[in-house]
Amino acid sequence: MRKPERGETSIRDMLGALVILIPIGLVLFSVGTCSFSPAGPVENAESGPSVDIGARLTEYALGSAFPLRVPDVPFRANSTDRGPVEGGGTAVRVGYVTPDADYLSLVQTDASAEGVLVTESGSSDRGDGPPRMQGTVEAGGLTWEVYQREGGEPFRIATLGGEPEVRFLVTGSASEEQFRTLADSLATARVLPAGAPTG
Repeated sequence: MRKPERGETSIRDMLGALVILIPIGLVLFSVGTCSFSPAGPVENAESGPSVDIGARLTEYALGSAFPLRVPDVPFRANSTDRGPVEGGGTAVRVGYVTPDADYLSLVQTDASAEGVLVTESGSSDRGDGPPRMQGTVEAGGLTWEVYQREGGEPFRIATLGGEPEVRFLVTGSASEEQFRTLADSLATARVLPAGAPTG
């Protein structure tokens, strides 16, 4: 056994140190390029798809058994959909993204309040009951019944008179003020007659 030369020890030590330091440096570099967001990921309210709801709702009105309204709101419409409601009837949905990157879903339907609540809350899929009624609020000249599960988003339902009877359901993470903005816009919205094109 001979004592290693000073040069031999330094090279071996340097290689060992590099083997340890390179992975640490890579980890630090990757962490340094990320941003810390204690409130969770932040969505850009201007990013994502946009939908021309006037054109889409005009298409839906051609095959609809009830008139549809086209609200004019300062939110970006990013989705539309039409489908059946449990217990009978049809739901026409519009999804909105607010300037705060929250969302609102507007449902227009000729279905019963119970049917649209069960369908939109997904309670039939989970096997639990629908959200419970928490009271009513006045907005946009209508009385809205508010349903909510503990810790969940509210489902607000308002009924218009007439034949056929039409209901609105609004849900989502947006603020009460933004809900009221949408409710107010429904009161002055352009109406698309059922089954007929409009100019």
